[in-house]
Amino acid sequence: MRIEARSVPAQHTAVMKATLDREQLGSWIPAAFDRVVAYLRAKGVAPLGMPVARYHLLPDHRFDVEVGFPVDARITGDEHVEPSSLPGGGVVVAWHIGPYERLGETYEAVDEWLKAQGGVRAGDAWEVYHDPPTGDPQFWRTEVVQPFTRAAAAAEHR
Repeated sequence: MRIEARSVPAQHTAVMKATLDREQLGSWIPAAFDRVVAYLRAKGVAPLGMPVARYHLLPDHRFDVEVGFPVDARITGDEHVEPSSLPGGGVVVAWHIGPYERLGETYEAVDEWLKAQGGVRAGDAWEVYHDPPTGDPQFWRTEVVQPFTRAAAAAEHR
Protein backbone atom coordinates (compact mmCIF):
# COMPACT_ATOMS: atom_id res chain seq x y z
CA MET A 1 0.00 0.00 0.00
CA ARG A 2 1.38 3.41 -0.94
CA ILE A 3 1.07 6.10 1.75
CA GLU A 4 2.44 9.63 1.41
CA ALA A 5 2.15 13.04 3.00
CA ARG A 6 1.35 16.06 0.87
CA SER A 7 -0.15 19.50 1.06
CA VAL A 8 -3.44 20.17 -0.72
CA PRO A 9 -5.34 23.39 -1.39
CA ALA A 10 -8.82 23.91 0.06
CA GLN A 11 -11.42 22.77 -2.46
CA HIS A 12 -15.05 23.83 -3.03
CA THR A 13 -17.45 20.91 -3.41
CA ALA A 14 -21.05 20.34 -4.46
CA VAL A 15 -22.52 17.67 -2.16
CA MET A 16 -25.53 15.98 -0.70
CA LYS A 17 -25.53 15.38 3.05
CA ALA A 18 -27.31 12.87 5.26
CA THR A 19 -27.09 11.10 8.60
CA LEU A 20 -27.18 7.35 7.95
CA ASP A 21 -26.63 3.91 9.43
CA ARG A 22 -23.86 1.83 7.84
CA GLU A 23 -26.50 -0.36 6.14
CA GLN A 24 -28.00 2.68 4.37
CA LEU A 25 -24.74 3.89 2.82
CA GLY A 26 -24.66 1.41 -0.08
CA SER A 27 -27.97 2.50 -1.56
CA TRP A 28 -27.90 6.20 -0.63
CA ILE A 29 -24.43 7.07 -1.95
CA PRO A 30 -24.94 6.14 -5.65
CA ALA A 31 -28.29 7.96 -5.72
CA ALA A 32 -26.70 11.03 -4.10
CA PHE A 33 -23.87 11.07 -6.65
CA ASP A 34 -26.45 10.87 -9.45
CA ARG A 35 -28.41 13.80 -8.01
CA VAL A 36 -25.26 15.93 -7.66
CA VAL A 37 -24.29 15.13 -11.27
CA ALA A 38 -27.79 16.16 -12.44
CA TYR A 39 -27.52 19.43 -10.50
CA LEU A 40 -24.09 20.22 -11.96
CA ARG A 41 -25.29 19.48 -15.51
CA ALA A 42 -28.35 21.67 -15.07
CA LYS A 43 -26.14 24.54 -13.84
CA GLY A 44 -23.47 24.02 -16.51
CA VAL A 45 -20.82 23.31 -13.90
CA ALA A 46 -18.11 20.75 -14.65
CA PRO A 47 -16.71 18.67 -11.79
CA LEU A 48 -13.01 19.32 -11.19
CA GLY A 49 -12.20 15.78 -10.20
CA MET A 50 -13.36 12.37 -9.15
CA PRO A 51 -16.31 11.77 -6.81
CA VAL A 52 -15.63 12.19 -3.10
CA ALA A 53 -17.27 11.09 0.12
CA ARG A 54 -16.57 12.34 3.62
CA TYR A 55 -17.73 10.53 6.76
CA HIS A 56 -18.00 11.67 10.36
CA LEU A 57 -18.68 8.82 12.77
CA LEU A 58 -21.29 9.71 15.36
CA PRO A 59 -21.47 8.23 18.89
CA ASP A 60 -24.48 6.05 18.00
CA HIS A 61 -22.54 4.26 15.20
CA ARG A 62 -24.25 6.37 12.56
CA PHE A 63 -22.48 8.65 10.10
CA ASP A 64 -22.85 12.22 8.96
CA VAL A 65 -22.04 11.74 5.29
CA GLU A 66 -21.46 14.14 2.43
CA VAL A 67 -20.87 12.97 -1.13
CA GLY A 68 -20.28 14.90 -4.30
CA PHE A 69 -17.65 16.45 -6.51
CA PRO A 70 -14.99 19.14 -6.33
CA VAL A 71 -15.95 22.29 -8.24
CA ASP A 72 -14.08 25.49 -9.12
CA ALA A 73 -16.33 27.91 -7.19
CA ARG A 74 -18.92 27.86 -4.43
CA ILE A 75 -22.31 26.74 -5.77
CA THR A 76 -25.67 28.12 -4.66
CA GLY A 77 -27.30 24.71 -4.25
CA ASP A 78 -30.94 23.68 -4.23
CA GLU A 79 -33.22 21.63 -1.98
CA HIS A 80 -30.93 18.58 -2.29
CA VAL A 81 -27.45 19.70 -3.32
CA GLU A 82 -25.48 22.18 -1.24
CA PRO A 83 -22.09 23.86 -1.16
CA SER A 84 -19.34 22.45 1.02
CA SER A 85 -15.57 22.22 0.93
CA LEU A 86 -12.59 20.04 1.66
CA PRO A 87 -9.90 21.61 3.85
CA GLY A 88 -6.48 22.56 2.62
CA GLY A 89 -3.23 21.82 4.37
CA GLY A 90 -1.27 18.75 5.31
CA VAL A 91 -2.82 15.37 4.50
CA VAL A 92 -1.70 11.80 4.43
CA VAL A 93 -2.93 9.91 1.38
CA ALA A 94 -3.24 6.13 1.16
CA TRP A 95 -4.24 4.21 -1.94
CA HIS A 96 -6.72 1.40 -1.35
CA ILE A 97 -7.03 -1.21 -4.09
CA GLY A 98 -9.98 -3.54 -3.61
CA PRO A 99 -13.58 -3.65 -2.41
CA TYR A 100 -15.00 -0.92 -0.22
CA GLU A 101 -15.68 -3.47 2.54
CA ARG A 102 -11.91 -3.61 3.15
CA LEU A 103 -11.36 0.15 3.40
CA GLY A 104 -11.03 -0.23 7.17
CA GLU A 105 -7.63 -1.84 6.56
CA THR A 106 -6.47 1.31 4.76
CA TYR A 107 -7.70 3.56 7.57
CA GLU A 108 -5.75 1.38 10.02
CA ALA A 109 -2.62 1.74 7.85
CA VAL A 110 -3.10 5.53 7.87
CA ASP A 111 -3.34 5.49 11.68
CA GLU A 112 -0.16 3.39 11.88
CA TRP A 113 1.62 5.82 9.54
CA LEU A 114 0.49 8.78 11.65
CA LYS A 115 1.73 7.12 14.83
CA ALA A 116 5.12 6.31 13.26
CA GLN A 117 5.49 9.86 11.90
CA GLY A 118 4.36 11.67 15.05
CA GLY A 119 1.16 12.87 13.40
CA VAL A 120 -2.42 13.18 14.64
CA ARG A 121 -5.70 13.39 12.76
CA ALA A 122 -6.88 16.95 12.12
CA GLY A 123 -10.48 16.47 11.04
CA ASP A 124 -12.48 13.94 9.08
CA ALA A 125 -10.96 11.93 6.26
CA TRP A 126 -12.47 11.73 2.79
CA GLU A 127 -12.39 9.15 0.05
CA VAL A 128 -11.77 9.82 -3.64
CA TYR A 129 -13.21 7.16 -5.95
CA HIS A 130 -11.12 6.57 -9.08
CA ASP A 131 -13.22 3.73 -10.44
CA PRO A 132 -16.98 3.27 -10.68
CA PRO A 133 -18.26 0.43 -8.49
CA THR A 134 -18.63 -1.90 -11.48
CA GLY A 135 -16.55 -4.82 -12.65
CA ASP A 136 -14.21 -6.75 -10.39
CA PRO A 137 -14.05 -5.02 -6.95
CA GLN A 138 -10.53 -6.39 -6.43
CA PHE A 139 -9.33 -3.65 -8.82
CA TRP A 140 -11.31 -0.64 -7.53
CA ARG A 141 -8.99 2.26 -6.66
CA THR A 142 -9.86 4.59 -3.79
CA GLU A 143 -7.70 7.30 -2.22
CA VAL A 144 -8.15 7.80 1.52
CA VAL A 145 -7.20 11.39 2.39
CA GLN A 146 -6.69 12.20 6.08
CA PRO A 147 -5.89 15.75 7.24
CA PHE A 148 -3.19 15.68 9.88
CA THR A 149 -0.78 17.75 11.89
CA ARG A 150 2.41 16.86 13.69
CA ALA A 151 1.75 15.90 17.34
CA ALA A 152 4.17 18.61 18.57
CA ALA A 153 2.33 21.29 16.55
CA ALA A 154 -1.02 20.09 17.88
CA ALA A 155 0.26 20.30 21.48
CA GLU A 156 1.50 23.88 20.94
CA HIS A 157 -2.02 25.00 19.94
CA ARG A 158 -3.63 23.76 23.16
